[in-house]
Amino acid sequence: MPVRIYDIAKKLGLENKDILNKAKQLGIAAAKVPSSSLDKISAEWLEEELIKGDPTLAARLAPKPAEEKPKAAPVEEKIVIISAPPPPPVEAKPEPPPVEAKAPEPAPAPVPAPTAAPAPVNDIPNGEAVPSPAPVAPPPAPKPVVPSTPPTPPKPQMGEKVGFIQLPTRPQPSRPGDRSGDRGTGDRGGQQRPPGGPQRPPFQGGRPGQPFQQRGDNRQPFQQRGRDGRLQQSGGQAPAKPAAPQAPKIALPSDAQVITIKPPIIVRALADALKQRPFTIIAELMKLKVMATVNQSIDEKVAQQICAHYGYRFEAEKRAKGEGVVHAIEKKVELDSEDKPEQLKSRAPVVTIMGHVDHGKTSLLDVIRKANVAGGEAGGITQHIGAYTISVPHPERKTELAQITFLDTPGHAAFSSMRARGANVTDLVVLVVAANDGVMPQTLEALAHAKAAKVPILVAINKCDHPNANPLKVRQQLQEKGLVPDDWGGDTIFVECSALTKQGIDKLLEMILLQADLLELKANPDRNAKGNVIESGVSAGGPTATVLVRKGTLHLGDVIICGEYYGKVRALINEEGQRLKEAGPSVAVSVLGLNGVPEAGWEFSSVDDEKAARALAEERALVAKSEELEGRSKVTLENLFASLEAAQSKVLRVVVKADTQGSVEAIVEALHKIESEKVSLEILHSAVGTITENDVALASASRAVILGFHTRLDSTASEKAKHVGVQIKLYAIIYELIDQVKDSMAGLLDPDMKETIVGSAEVRQIFELSKGIPVAGCMVSSGRIVRGKVRVRRRKDVIYEGVTQSLRRFQDEVNEVRSGMECGIRIEGFGEFQTGDIIECYSLEKVAAKL
Repeated sequence: MPVRIYDIAKKLGLENKDILNKAKQLGIAAAKVPSSSLDKISAEWLEEELIKGDPTLAARLAPKPAEEKPKAAPVEEKIVIISAPPPPPVEAKPEPPPVEAKAPEPAPAPVPAPTAAPAPVNDIPNGEAVPSPAPVAPPPAPKPVVPSTPPTPPKPQMGEKVGFIQLPTRPQPSRPGDRSGDRGTGDRGGQQRPPGGPQRPPFQGGRPGQPFQQRGDNRQPFQQRGRDGRLQQSGGQAPAKPAAPQAPKIALPSDAQVITIKPPIIVRALADALKQRPFTIIAELMKLKVMATVNQSIDEKVAQQICAHYGYRFEAEKRAKGEGVVHAIEKKVELDSEDKPEQLKSRAPVVTIMGHVDHGKTSLLDVIRKANVAGGEAGGITQHIGAYTISVPHPERKTELAQITFLDTPGHAAFSSMRARGANVTDLVVLVVAANDGVMPQTLEALAHAKAAKVPILVAINKCDHPNANPLKVRQQLQEKGLVPDDWGGDTIFVECSALTKQGIDKLLEMILLQADLLELKANPDRNAKGNVIESGVSAGGPTATVLVRKGTLHLGDVIICGEYYGKVRALINEEGQRLKEAGPSVAVSVLGLNGVPEAGWEFSSVDDEKAARALAEERALVAKSEELEGRSKVTLENLFASLEAAQSKVLRVVVKADTQGSVEAIVEALHKIESEKVSLEILHSAVGTITENDVALASASRAVILGFHTRLDSTASEKAKHVGVQIKLYAIIYELIDQVKDSMAGLLDPDMKETIVGSAEVRQIFELSKGIPVAGCMVSSGRIVRGKVRVRRRKDVIYEGVTQSLRRFQDEVNEVRSGMECGIRIEGFGEFQTGDIIECYSLEKVAAKL
């Protein structure tokens, strides 16, 4: 139940500000104003600290002894009969207020005269050794009745002061409160304490802290010295600092259940072992003055007390040598392991379709899959890597279905890096060559990738139904490149087929399976999955990655790490959109669950420890970031002027967004291949996904253009782009994107000035005028003379350039004079004409610059 600050102040009789100041010292953040509420545990702790810090408050709030213990337990006493002289008849000092409850008094006895004999030492229950005066010749008295022995009171705790007593000086009858007899004698050899110290009557039984009781005497109450060194009278309510509460010792049965925890002992682990809630354990710790949170460790002795409170016995488990927390060995992520031969099982072949653009690769795959794949590609060009798994009857075992996984890589030159990745993860390459076109440049490029990866090659001669088909020419061209047909004595299988008529498709599949049997492809399915990313992108469910499993089996819920990204597999989707629970070797699926978009070609691994995977991914991200920072150029005195000159050069800045990572890389690579010394291309940002407001903000700040490829545009981003004046261009075919980028780069260049000779005239006669510059009488020899820029040539040397001031035909001002006609020309600022000079009229035109 919450407790407010002003309720605590009212209960303790203090000001609200005092309560708030104390709460601030204790670090209780909830205490801000008097109306702030605290939980019950914090409120009790605050009250205890307030009472502990104020002895007056502690004494005022201390419960009265009569109310605390209405029936005092009998105290073990030793009855000692002493005789003492009656107190001198002088005025006594005022006594403290009487005590409501007193310890039981012994029976009265006659008081004998004092003597100087040594005093024996009595044992009292609290362990103090108090000397008692020895009786001397007591008169006959009735034998006292010894009370029954009560239970032994608790022994003093560690740190408490015991056995402290102030010895009196020699008796002085003239002063009240003096005691006869010398207490300094006895075992001390007659030495006595110097006078001036405070006097204290002998102890006559009773409990410490209770008032002194004397048989038949009206003596001062018993005084004891507190921890602060000042005398305190127990007869009144003297202020005393409350001692720290000590946990009572709980006796556990011998068959108590044992709880074993390996140090350090965390509060949460202790609560789990005791089957208690953590806040309950924290409350018990606060009672023991131990402040700890659920994630902090506590001492072993404190844990023993907590366990004893719940009836358990606690034992700390001993650690093995070198097993400390500080020197604990970091668990490493096992990304790969060697498989034993007996664990390997047959797997399906992974086949990559390669070849020149528009040679029918996707059409062949379309026939094999019996689906229209090419119809979904923009312009009929494959621009993504697709992965498809099919099942066909085995050519030798007709009752058995064999699986084949196809990777369809694009044939355009911009996707050469994607084809390289496809060749690296495949088992067999099907090189598609059109029978009518023969070997083309990209066919040779695909062949080079396949040879670099050391992958077997099977040639499919497509379009054999074409009227201009020439399969023999294809065989001859490939033989020159090292692919000798099998029917010519070589080891390369050639299959003639047609995607339109479905001719040779069955034979192609049979050859693929036979070649796979010769390769003896095997993998261990009973282990953590390992493979490569074929394609990646962003979908409605988050980052997606099309992966090809090469080893092991990828299950739903597995933790995978791919480059600097990691995550738990939330969904496995095949090419038909069906959800799978697992994917074995040679199976391609789309994976959802990564925390980022990996690059195509990255290797992924399935691991057991998610925490270790996250640590490894973060470490890889830091390494990648540091490498990026190191790769940036630094400005030095040597390259300062070059940097300033580069800053003034023409730069086209673009932001590239596409639907898949492969497309982004292909576009970036194609743009980097655009070479120009006059203008440079800077790609500010390239990523996968929708064009957002952040992209518009980046382009606006950098004066860049946003290029979108097969992606969409957010409505908010479109409005912001119009507001800030950022151009966004969306494309579906890569040719158009590259061509328009080239045109934009050329548009940044300053136009070239092109000079065109309009006409020329020869000076025949010079006419001097009374005013102004002389006039040259000319005959137009070619073209036409117009008003504008002219230059004067003399013997092929240009002696002056200027503009026409006046052009006359007879007495009329004209704008142009054609060839074969005479005219008078006056040039502004020039009059030194000579007969035979040539006057050329020319014009300057701006021509768009080219890269």
